Amino acid sequence: MTRPAAIAGVYEYPKRRVDGLSKLQIKAESATRALEDAGLGWSDVDAIYDAGEVGSTSGFAVAEYFGISPRVVDTTAVGGSSYQFHAAHAARDLADGRARVALLTYGSLNKSAGPPPRGGAELPSANMEGPYGLSLIGSYALVAQRHMHEYGTTQEQLAEIAVTTRAHAVRNPEAVAGLADIGIRHTGELTVDDVLGSRMIADPLHLLDCCIVSDGGGAVVIVAPEVAADLRKPPVWILGTGEALGYPQSGRDITTTAAAISGPEAFGRAGVRPEDVDIAMIYDSFTITVLTLLEDLGFAKKGEGGSYVAGGRLRFDRPGAPALNTDGGGLSSNHPGMRGIFLLIEAVRQLRGESTAQVDGARLAVAHGNGGQLGTRHSAATVILGRD
Repeated sequence: MTRPAAIAGVYEYPKRRVDGLSKLQIKAESATRALEDAGLGWSDVDAIYDAGEVGSTSGFAVAEYFGISPRVVDTTAVGGSSYQFHAAHAARDLADGRARVALLTYGSLNKSAGPPPRGGAELPSANMEGPYGLSLIGSYALVAQRHMHEYGTTQEQLAEIAVTTRAHAVRNPEAVAGLADIGIRHTGELTVDDVLGSRMIADPLHLLDCCIVSDGGGAVVIVAPEVAADLRKPPVWILGTGEALGYPQSGRDITTTAAAISGPEAFGRAGVRPEDVDIAMIYDSFTITVLTLLEDLGFAKKGEGGSYVAGGRLRFDRPGAPALNTDGGGLSSNHPGMRGIFLLIEAVRQLRGESTAQVDGARLAVAHGNGGQLGTRHSAATVILGRD
């Protein structure tokens, strides 16, 4: 395996409802703590990666606010997978010698201030789709309905994903407190009946098939191998990455995502297989998102995702399959709008042995982000992580 770069520091902003702070302040606080986690300082940072949540000129706005003069600025913005794209780009930039210490940050007030406006009339889809009123969750529901029709997948099988992630969330004190802070009454473990008994939002997706809406933020510090040699905590190596895009096409199967491209590329570069993975941090905007991504990444054959997730198979304390979203995921921990950075953060905690739902002996993790909307235009990025 090649080891072009390592994650040296991580931090997740703990509050799910934030009062009195700006997005930049959340980003700065998270960056400070992640650098402390890595044993590094602001003066060490020479590359920044930003998804533009503070505005269209985020590249220089963030650098100025942080008081740094980076040699590399990357403002790739592809929704929820942006941070997997950033990790891939940082690994390449560090391997090429363009920088030594890269900083990824995120800050969102999605719950307290509301989500940013969706794309405008310049998007190619605006005049063809906008007038017909398909909602965001409606596009995911279409994928779920098609998957059920094509492969016999059931609502009970989708519900198993929400049950598993909640089982992990109740072991994460920040997730439990966050659920209460944003007004969710049921903060204990779930059953399949709980999920199916929650109100229908867009058939077949119930309320508990949907991610929560929260504020939040975080930061990730990625370093070159020569910097990783002197870390005070074990480095978590970026072993392989893959990136892809998907969009509507005539005859396209909406149950197959761009992960079918990015996943094999990342696994091939890392020299490992899905069955080797201990931790699967999979973007979970909705339960159907997880089901299709697990299939497209190669954990299950297309159409067999329902049986693959059944019976709590992906819990942290069940051997034989990777543990799914052990922080509680977007379904039960946090989802401030773009959740990709938290996939990296929890994967690192697992490989360091610091998770609240720790998998014994975890050595290999996948962090897969999905941006845009399933079933229509979306981005996919896969990052394979490993420890020494």
